[in-house]
Amino acid sequence: MKRELLLNTLITFAFLVVLVRLGGIMVFDHGRYAAEALGQYDRERPLAVKMGTIYDRKGRELAMNLDMESLWCNPCQVASAKDVALAVSDVSSITGLPQAEIMQKLDGPEREKRFAWIKRKLMPAGQGGAIKNITGFGLKEETERFYPNGTLASHVIGYVDAADDGMDGVERSYQSTLKSKGGRVVVQRDATGKILSQGVEMDPGGSSLVLTIDEDLQYIAESALEKAMAKWNAQSGSVIMMDPYNGEILAMANKPDFNPNDPGKTKPRTWKNRAIMDAYEPGSVFKLVTGSAGLETGVVTPNSMFNTGPGYIEVGGRKFHDDDKLGVISFAELYQKSSNVGAITIGLKLGPEKLYEYAKKFGFGQKTGIDLPFEASGYLRKPSTLVSLASNSIGYGVAVTPIQLLRAYSAVANGGYLPNPHVVQKIISPEGQVISSFTDFKGPQVIKPETARILRRILRGVTQQGGTATEAAVDGNEVSGKTGTARLYDPRTHGYSGLYASTFVGFVPSHDPKIAMVVVIKGAKGPTLAFGGLVSGPVFSEIADRALAYLDVPRDDGIQNNLVYLGDKEDLNHETAFDPGRNKN
Repeated sequence: MKRELLLNTLITFAFLVVLVRLGGIMVFDHGRYAAEALGQYDRERPLAVKMGTIYDRKGRELAMNLDMESLWCNPCQVASAKDVALAVSDVSSITGLPQAEIMQKLDGPEREKRFAWIKRKLMPAGQGGAIKNITGFGLKEETERFYPNGTLASHVIGYVDAADDGMDGVERSYQSTLKSKGGRVVVQRDATGKILSQGVEMDPGGSSLVLTIDEDLQYIAESALEKAMAKWNAQSGSVIMMDPYNGEILAMANKPDFNPNDPGKTKPRTWKNRAIMDAYEPGSVFKLVTGSAGLETGVVTPNSMFNTGPGYIEVGGRKFHDDDKLGVISFAELYQKSSNVGAITIGLKLGPEKLYEYAKKFGFGQKTGIDLPFEASGYLRKPSTLVSLASNSIGYGVAVTPIQLLRAYSAVANGGYLPNPHVVQKIISPEGQVISSFTDFKGPQVIKPETARILRRILRGVTQQGGTATEAAVDGNEVSGKTGTARLYDPRTHGYSGLYASTFVGFVPSHDPKIAMVVVIKGAKGPTLAFGGLVSGPVFSEIADRALAYLDVPRDDGIQNNLVYLGDKEDLNHETAFDPGRNKN
């Protein structure tokens, strides 16, 4: 009797334990076990990310997507095949991959895994169907970023890595816009692994970009720069062409460059967008700041005269020389002849506070805010000695980028305000709707319209007879601009090298500018000193001449042929009204 009671008690207790545990599972742990069960029967596979297209301003594709297939394997499954060598040989014959490369995955660290990539984005979609019949091997559809123009505008467009993450250019700065999350496939299987059902969730894809870049203008700029680089055996060069009114970058070229389809084939230094990243001592092109500040503060007038004496000026025990003994010169001749003595005279009258103030106003020492990654801010400090004040007045002791220079000269071209440079014109949704457009064209006013008008007229003399950049002139249209020839600093020796940065920056037509452009060539080698007017001036002239024809800009002499006029051409269109829609063709 006692034995039966004990047995019944144990059975009852065990039943209660099971019941309590079952209740706990059903009530408290239901969610966890349900998730585990779902995980055993449901499998989720990601689908390829669809990136948006990048177009030039006329709708031509600069970056697009290709449907590709990537080769993978299950090393464990391949190892169990009857004839591994035969399977590898078959895959090799279909894909063209060396058998050794395939075997490396099977025998390498991944040999114990159930999944390993053999080659990502191996072949166009649809070409490797026979691989599905080979045990342990398979194909996965992916998209590959493709740049149909190769090196053209490579520093603006940038490139992506194997995961389609943007590494440079607009591919990087607009990655979250261009790149979708991709889609997914949810597959339900029974206990034997048989597929019961599957559903697909698709992302509509990334948005597309319309750039301000014009493919034809970009080609014109790159070809002229490449020719100059070869002629002068130069180290590097940059060209930027911009609408001086709305800041749209029409072309941005750098040499050396790279092919974004395979950036690894060139050295990393070729990936650098020197137009916005290379800060250097600009030399005489910086005299724009000195002269503008002088006019704005009343230190000088357009009629001021300068006695350059023996061809040098001594400041703080140091002599600063002109290239020639110029004698007594006017304010206009100061720019035409690029007199260091004259510019330093103005700088000394201004003092360190005012010179620094106007350099900051023109945007030096700070980023322009262009929508590209890795922009440099340059270097600008308030002069602390008379020598540094004199040096800054002629573009030494400061460091600027080509984009900063172009923006500053554009203020002279447009009537006195800094335009906001940008390379993306608008963003288009996957459905083809405009999501946003760039509208913040106009930056701060830095000089009065009258000061800008005076400088436009004076800077014309630089490209006319007797100026330092006659080779930058354009047949049929007057050019306003300035040269710069500055020694290059060598960080290895902590001193100046024997090489120069040769710069020309300007705009055309002078009286009603349609394009502003800067040309910087570094390390030019030749039989003569690498003056900015000699090295970079002809590049400006060639690009501007072809660009004006392409944009269908009338010749100045064509305007004059239809007018009886006795004044300055500047007054033909005294102040062009701000129009953000200019140069949209």
